[in-house]
Amino acid sequence: MGKIRQLDSQTTNLIAAGEVVERPMGVVKELVENAIDASSTRITIAIEEGGLKKITITDNGTGMDSADAEMCFQRHATSKIHGQNDLWTIHTLGFRGEALPSIAAVAKVTLTTSNGEDATRVVMAYGKTESVSPYPCSKGTEIQVEGLFYHTPARLKHMRSASYEASLIQDVISRFALSHPEIAFRFINEGRDAFRTSGQGSLQEVVYSVYGRGAAENAIPVDFSDFDYHVHGYLIAPSITRATRNMMHIFLNGRMVKTYKLYQSVQEGYHEFIPKGRCPMCVLLVEMDPHLLDVNVHPSKWEVRISKEVQLEVLIKDQVEKALKEKGAVRESAEAEDKPARTTYYQPLSFDDLDLRAAYPSAGSGYKSHKQTVEKEETAETTDKKETDQNTTAITGLSHLDPDTQAAIRKEAEEDNALLAALQAKVEEKEETYGQEQEEDPFPLMEIIGQYKDTHILASCSQGLVIISQKRAQERILYEQLAEKIDQETIMNDLLVPVTIQTSDDIVRRIDELNETYAPMHIQFEAFGKDTVSVRSIPAWMQKMDETLFLQDCVDLFVNEQSQQSSEKRKQTLLKEVSMHTVHVHQKLNMEEMKELIARLAMCHNRWTDPQGNPTLVIMDEKKLLKGLL
Repeated sequence: MGKIRQLDSQTTNLIAAGEVVERPMGVVKELVENAIDASSTRITIAIEEGGLKKITITDNGTGMDSADAEMCFQRHATSKIHGQNDLWTIHTLGFRGEALPSIAAVAKVTLTTSNGEDATRVVMAYGKTESVSPYPCSKGTEIQVEGLFYHTPARLKHMRSASYEASLIQDVISRFALSHPEIAFRFINEGRDAFRTSGQGSLQEVVYSVYGRGAAENAIPVDFSDFDYHVHGYLIAPSITRATRNMMHIFLNGRMVKTYKLYQSVQEGYHEFIPKGRCPMCVLLVEMDPHLLDVNVHPSKWEVRISKEVQLEVLIKDQVEKALKEKGAVRESAEAEDKPARTTYYQPLSFDDLDLRAAYPSAGSGYKSHKQTVEKEETAETTDKKETDQNTTAITGLSHLDPDTQAAIRKEAEEDNALLAALQAKVEEKEETYGQEQEEDPFPLMEIIGQYKDTHILASCSQGLVIISQKRAQERILYEQLAEKIDQETIMNDLLVPVTIQTSDDIVRRIDELNETYAPMHIQFEAFGKDTVSVRSIPAWMQKMDETLFLQDCVDLFVNEQSQQSSEKRKQTLLKEVSMHTVHVHQKLNMEEMKELIARLAMCHNRWTDPQGNPTLVIMDEKKLLKGLL
């Protein structure tokens, strides 16, 4: 007898659920897409405990009759396509017929729907039909999803806190609102309104709700096209930038997708107007013939293929640059240079006031002691252990499970933590060995030759020609300076006017997590309204920075964090971002400034690489260098 067997429908639905429903945010995305396809003009999303306990989505769309209400839970049952040719002309957001059966396989789902004539209620519980009956209701559809992943503890244990899951849901709802300003969206988190749009079709109004007042007031409308594509939306003026690409939104035929090449095209269009390393903000709606867009790439539908992608990339880059020039946009760094009283933290560093401990010839021996480094690592290890213990007990949704399931989840979490600890020990051992090898290779004494194109310093040493990257060297110096000050200096300066940061309701709800993240840097945020946080005092080491921009980046990096990190790792991540954005590539230095830069680099603990791990200098062997001339 053969070994191959056809899987039953419940097993295939569970497999599909692993691709379509990764977390509560995926459930919301799939169900809201169905509501939009049903021609809804009002969509309400309500969640409890980050969506793990309950998700309720209500719309006023076309609804379904009793036959369709039962059929929609069958695998690959859909009204949006009827044959293979329809795959190349998809006008809807959903089309695969996998969402509802996949969700019903890992949760209890209650569907109440009416097409205006026939009203039905269907209850599905973890892949099994519990009941189908008439049920009076208004035209439209309401879907309740309860107990998500409660019967799949391996998936449940990887869920993060309820507030974090809620923030992902709010993010995807805000994307829906930006791509469909004609629909009124309402998001209710734990019984409280967290996000709402009017549905009057004004994209700028939605930009205000998502980005805040500052971005809406600096929004530049764009509308351009060629033979294949029509693009419209808003570019945010270059005077407002972010540390991450989270605020760059590009939608293809109303669909939210991950289009990294198109993001890069927008970045290149802003190239002349924003500092390197900063990211612009924009909302661009791209309309095209469905034949040019292949959305049948992945079940989650985040990935697509565009037939004439290069053409669209060039169109976006050229038109974005043109729109900014016509608007008279000025490079942000140039504007900041006219403000000597306040410098933004990504401006070039000045080396005129550096307090060197010794003259350059003796700087090579002025390294930081290994003892201080070991003490910091021991402190970080203690903090990591404490946070690991907290993470073990902070598994979302345990209170609703039976004792056996709770014990299984805790056991698996303990095994995962033990594995991570072993891996971390191996990494630290390698890092320690790497550091010892570097100490055995002393920093060479150099004689300055000159500067190359305002980007590199050329010097000679006993081994040959040394080429030093100014930017990378400055990043390493600043990184270690800030790290030392953060660990040693706790002097706080009260602000006359508190700094306010426009964010979202989900971040205000996670204010405790935000403060825990930046506690090692002595930064304390306070809730200041529904979607705003404020800071009343800053550490002394932030005095020469643009604190508003720096704190905005702190919030952005917190939002963009996809995995749980120790407090020490979070601090390192932010310091790397700060140091990377602090200096420009082109900076003319005189001879004394070049000497000071090299002396400062020589005194760094890790002088060979920048915070990102790139080499700060290259030594070219003299014999190989002159081989062709001898």
